[in-house]
Amino acid sequence: MARLPRLYLPGCAQHVVQRGNNREACFYDEADYKAYLSFLKDSAAKYRVAIHAFVLMTNHVHILVTPDDAQGVGRMMQAQGRKYVQYFNYTHGRTGTLWEGRYKSTLVDADNYLLKVYRYIELNPVRACMVAHASEYPWSSYQSNALGKPIQLLTHHTVYSRLGKTGAEQQIAYRALFRGKMPERDLAAIRESTNKGWVLGDDRFKAQIEARTGRRAAPLGRGGDRKSAAFLKAKNQ
Repeated sequence: MARLPRLYLPGCAQHVVQRGNNREACFYDEADYKAYLSFLKDSAAKYRVAIHAFVLMTNHVHILVTPDDAQGVGRMMQAQGRKYVQYFNYTHGRTGTLWEGRYKSTLVDADNYLLKVYRYIELNPVRACMVAHASEYPWSSYQSNALGKPIQLLTHHTVYSRLGKTGAEQQIAYRALFRGKMPERDLAAIRESTNKGWVLGDDRFKAQIEARTGRRAAPLGRGGDRKSAAFLKAKNQ
């Protein structure tokens, strides 16, 4: 089956995931995490990509971003990956690839899913049983979004900014989002959309993306509804 082209839209949030090759570690020590974030800050600024949330896990990373132009995310990830691999290989005396092929990404419906993706990203260490609470993990944006620690890399999304009139109010409202476990349906939707390159959003948002990009935003139903306009349109793409 042919690989679908990536979906990129200026001003539209994206959830990006990149994994270590063969699920091997891509961070060995504190210096590696700091180097990755430093390179990411530089690459994001160069290619005009706003970073809203991130988590650096032992063998993969999650980033929530909004690009100014259609090429921004791809260029940022290419530059970031190249710089970090050079640093990592030199520092640890290794050679060869570090990342597992192409990074994966999905466009995010800001009105309905953006804060869910924030939460999904920053709860990764909890789901992996590395910490009991997101606040205990040092290498995620929770430290800033929820606790107010300055992280120059980050830019608040307008949806986050609407959580309160002041930074303190925003942080209080944001922390409230982390009470309890995420619903399994939200976890499944985020994972499927990101891993398969579909759009994460409601039907209206998906229809808007299809109209703007000319590419299907979601998989066809089993066999497709051959009488529907959506099926006929998708068939010809």
